[in-house]
Amino acid sequence: MDIYGIIGNPLGHSFSKQYFTEKFRKEGIVGAVYEKFQLDDISQLPDLIASTPGLQGLNVTIPYKQQVLPYLDRLDDGARKIGAVNCISFRDGKLTGHNTDAAGFRASLLGFLGNERPDALVLGTGGAAKAVNYVLGELGINFTIVSRTKAPGILTYGELDGDVMAAHRLIVNTTPLGTFPDVDASPAIPYDLLTPAHRLFDLVYNPEETAFMRQGAARGARTVNGFGMLTGQAEKAWEIWNGYSEP
Repeated sequence: MDIYGIIGNPLGHSFSKQYFTEKFRKEGIVGAVYEKFQLDDISQLPDLIASTPGLQGLNVTIPYKQQVLPYLDRLDDGARKIGAVNCISFRDGKLTGHNTDAAGFRASLLGFLGNERPDALVLGTGGAAKAVNYVLGELGINFTIVSRTKAPGILTYGELDGDVMAAHRLIVNTTPLGTFPDVDASPAIPYDLLTPAHRLFDLVYNPEETAFMRQGAARGARTVNGFGMLTGQAEKAWEIWNGYSEP
């Protein structure tokens, strides 16, 4: 039995098991299962691997996309440049880290923006944000990071005034705020300063419309959730696990 899965904490919101189980059914893939492996601490990863014969690949989600790095034998070029991993392949007894978030985000963002390339605000500084920043840089989109903690080159939410909001028409939420079951939470941006010219991309995909998206749409902004990114990164991970391609 080939076993695939996802590590993270919590995993109640994760759609990955449902996605891959349906993929296996539709494509007639037999002898393969996908499981959720909720770890209390990333230090449990070696024991998980040792106790799970047949493990072929893992996805990695919050909060372990950066914490997992010391447990890997090597990184591919993309993961090394980004500094975060959301996919692990098992080859020749080695654990290799990959970042398929970048591929998933790139495809979804381009479909959302079309030919637009507005300056962006990136909300959050975690592993997902690193993939987002990498893609924005590749696409030539100027971006500013927003965090609750002040640091050089980083704005706090309290600094998002009228001038900043008008100058940054793309806002990408990389934080988990608004994820099921805490569906009423949202990043503390000044929603009253949003306009129909703004574009809101939420990496959260459960619920389908987050509070962040809903407040933007109420002011005429275009919005999209992270489901397209999820499916894009999942398919890229499947290709990597099966040796079809590298990101």
